[in-house]
Amino acid sequence: MALLTREVLRERAGALIAEACAWSVGLSDQPHLLRVRGRVVHTGLTIGARAATGQPLGGEEDGRLDLADARPGSFQDALNAVTADGTLIAEHFDADVVEPFVLDTCVQAARRARDTKAAAWAELLDELGEDGADLVEVVRVGEWEAPLRIDAEHLVLAALGSVPLVEVEAEGLPLSLVRAAEAVTRAAAPPPAAPLASARPDELAGALFLADAAVQSSGLTVPVPPAQADRLLDLLLAEGLLPEEVPALLPHLPVEPATAAEVRATIAALGPGL
Repeated sequence: MALLTREVLRERAGALIAEACAWSVGLSDQPHLLRVRGRVVHTGLTIGARAATGQPLGGEEDGRLDLADARPGSFQDALNAVTADGTLIAEHFDADVVEPFVLDTCVQAARRARDTKAAAWAELLDELGEDGADLVEVVRVGEWEAPLRIDAEHLVLAALGSVPLVEVEAEGLPLSLVRAAEAVTRAAAPPPAAPLASARPDELAGALFLADAAVQSSGLTVPVPPAQADRLLDLLLAEGLLPEEVPALLPHLPVEPATAAEVRATIAALGPGL
């Protein structure tokens, strides 16, 4: 499976680069920040304006080693820039692009193995203790994502790392518009949800308010994809919600159906000790 996932990733390299370019659109317009003596401060410039002057976008205090020695103003340099919450743009890129793309790649690889190598697939499922009904869960148990994320990051940096940020944004603009249109369409046609009063007891209304506010302010992709299911559950529990409350809230939160299923499965697997 490790070889097969890498093979599928190589086949999808073009799509990964396209998604990275689309995601980068708008970075130039964001305010440029630096960490100075432990505090994140504005420099008074946008990322694009600073890049145009040839000044590094990342700071020396918290840059990632794998992004070091970047050409000023390049896509790699932008990834090393700090955001208002103190994290790096690279961390948001990983969460928004690399992780979901790698998960989908692993699922495609698993589907290919299931459809073309039935005997080997059955043996693998037996080793993992899975029935194969949920390919996302099979991927999680197989732990094929982590090494593939490194390969995916290397592919992106090899293709875009030294390219000026403004050129990467220009390349990604058409796909970015498509993604924005898809988001508008999804928002205009949300999945039907039962009225709050008939869906659960009144006391869960307060829990729903807390959960919805937490999701909207968390920086998670909306609707939340399966790749961020663990982060979603951690967020809800950190808000003080009880594990038994979460499944009833999921149909009323902006999460994908597969994400809700994965959160429920995690809660069920962990049981009372969660």
